[in-house]
Amino acid sequence: MYVLNFLVPKMTLAVCDVFGARDMFLHIPEVLVNTDDVVDTCVGEYLIEHATPVLIFPSITLKMATLICSLVDHSDDVNWCAFSSTCLATCSLDKTIRLYSIKDFSELPFSPLNGHGYAVHSCCFSSTGELLASCSTDGTTVLWSVNTGEIVTVLQHPGRSPVRICTFSPDSSCLVSGAADGTVALWAVHSNTLCSSAAVKEGSVVACSFAPCGQMFVTGSTNGDLCAWSCQMKQLCIVKTAHDLGVTCCHFSPQVCNGMERNSVYFQMASCGQDNNVKIWMVSQHVPSGCKFQLVHTLNGQSAPVLSCAFSSDGQLLVSGSVDKSVVIYDANKGIILDKLTNHERYVTACAFAPDMPLIATGSMDKTVTIWRIEDGTSFGGRVSQHSNKRSPVSNATAKKKCDSQNEEEKEKNLDAGFLKAQSRLCVSEWSEEAVSVWLCEEGLDELVNIFKANNIDGFELLSLNKEIVTNDLNIESLGLRNKVIRKIEELKEHLESVCTGIPGEFLCPINRELMKDPVIASDGYSYEREAIESWIHTKKHSSPITNLPLKSVLLTPNRTLKMAISSWKNCQ
Repeated sequence: MYVLNFLVPKMTLAVCDVFGARDMFLHIPEVLVNTDDVVDTCVGEYLIEHATPVLIFPSITLKMATLICSLVDHSDDVNWCAFSSTCLATCSLDKTIRLYSIKDFSELPFSPLNGHGYAVHSCCFSSTGELLASCSTDGTTVLWSVNTGEIVTVLQHPGRSPVRICTFSPDSSCLVSGAADGTVALWAVHSNTLCSSAAVKEGSVVACSFAPCGQMFVTGSTNGDLCAWSCQMKQLCIVKTAHDLGVTCCHFSPQVCNGMERNSVYFQMASCGQDNNVKIWMVSQHVPSGCKFQLVHTLNGQSAPVLSCAFSSDGQLLVSGSVDKSVVIYDANKGIILDKLTNHERYVTACAFAPDMPLIATGSMDKTVTIWRIEDGTSFGGRVSQHSNKRSPVSNATAKKKCDSQNEEEKEKNLDAGFLKAQSRLCVSEWSEEAVSVWLCEEGLDELVNIFKANNIDGFELLSLNKEIVTNDLNIESLGLRNKVIRKIEELKEHLESVCTGIPGEFLCPINRELMKDPVIASDGYSYEREAIESWIHTKKHSSPITNLPLKSVLLTPNRTLKMAISSWKNCQ
C-alpha cells in the first residue's frame, strides 16, 4: 500500500554563491544570477556551475525497510559505520572500533579495536576489505588488519590536529584524511607515507569522498564549502556555501553516469549539512582536466540538520540520518522519499549501505547501531528479499544481535520486538496480541504472556485494562504482578498523553531533544538544557552542537524568557 503525501511542485533557485564576499581567495567577483540563468564561471581551466533550478518533487512514502538487528556494544555516541563485503565496522566517542560479521552480526573475536587515545570520528574499509582505517581526535589515522585486528601503521596528521574524516581511494592505493584545522593529507597506502597536504581557506574538514574514477575527491567543511581536488592535491573547484552553516557529510555514488558532453565523465554526489538539506549534485570531470558541479535535487525530507548520507552500491538509493532522529531513504534519481525510519532515540550520526547485500546500517548518539533490510527489490541488482511479503518487523532492541539468521518461526515470534523503540506509542491501540506479548517481556512481565494470550489481549484491550479486570477476569494471583502490570499500563497511558500534546520544537533541547527544564543560552546564540550543554562542553572540547564551530566562551546565560514560556505552555496542557 502506498501512502502519498503530495507537495505542490514549484521551482526555486539554489544559488551556491561560489564567489561570495566572505572568501575572495580566488579573486573572482561575485556573480548575480536570476532564475532563468545557469552561469558557468571559469577558474583558470576549471568550470563551476553555481546556479540551477531545483524541482520540489512529490513526496512518496513506501514502507520498504525492516529493522532486523540492534547492536548495543558501544558505551558512547556512535560516530560512523562502514561496510565491506564481509564485515561491518562502527566507531564511537568511547575510543573504540567494533567489527561484526555481516553473516549474523556477531562481533569478531578480536573486537573491539583499541588504539586511539580519544574519540574515533570515522572509519572505512579498503576496496579489498583487508584494511580498515580509523581517525581520531588524537590526531592520528590508524590502519588495521581486518583479519587479525592488529595495527598495521599509525599515520600522524600534519600539525597533529584532530582528524575528523578519512577515506580510501577506489583502488585503495591512496588514503585521504581531513582535520579540524582545515588541512587535508594524502597518504600512499603501500608505503604508509605522506604524499602531499593542503588546506581549505576556512573551517574544519569534516567530509570527504573519492569519485569512482579515483582521479579526484571532494571535501566538505564546517564553513559550508565543497571543494574538489585532484590526486596531486590541486584544487579543481569550490562550491561556496553549498550548505549554510556547514557541510556534515558527502558521498559519491559508486556508479558512473552517462555523459552528455564529449570528453566528460559524470558522477552523482550527495552532500548534507546544517541547513537541514540533502543535495544531489552532478559532478563532471572534463578531459584533460577540469571539474564542474551542477545541483540536481535539494531534498528536504528532514526537519533538522542532516549529519550523514550514503548511496547504495548501484546508485539507485540514497539514505540520510538527521538530528531529528530519523533516517530517510530516497530514490536518488527522482529525489522522492521512499521510506522514513524512526527507530533511534537520539541524533542519527551515521548511515551506510552494504555493497553486496540489501542492508543499511545506521548509528546514533543513543549508542546503538541498527541494521535494516531493504525489502523493495529495486536495488542491489534487483534482488528481492525473501521476507518482502511480510509486514515490517522490528527486532528486540534489548536482545543484542538477534538477527536475520534466525529461522522463520523465531522471526514471527519476535516480529514486534523492540516495538516501542522503533514506532510511536501512539499506535498502541493497533498493537497485535504478539506486540503486547513483546511489550510485557520488555517490561519484565514475561510470566503474564500466556495469560494475556489466552484472553486475546491486543493493544486496544490493553489500554482498557484496569485494576478490577486484572484482578477478577485475568485471575492474576500474585499481588506484586498485579500491581506491576497496572503500574506499567498507567505509565504507558501517561506517555501517550504527553506525546499527544505536541511539544513545540523551540522548547526542546537541540542536544537531547527533550523538554527543557533549565534553558540556558550558550555563546553560539542557541538555547540548551543546562545539564546537556554542560556535558557537551565537557566532552566535545568547546564546540557548538549546532554549528560545530568553536564556542567563543563557555559562559552559559539563563534564558528566563524561554523558561517562562515553557512553564506557561505546561500549565495550559
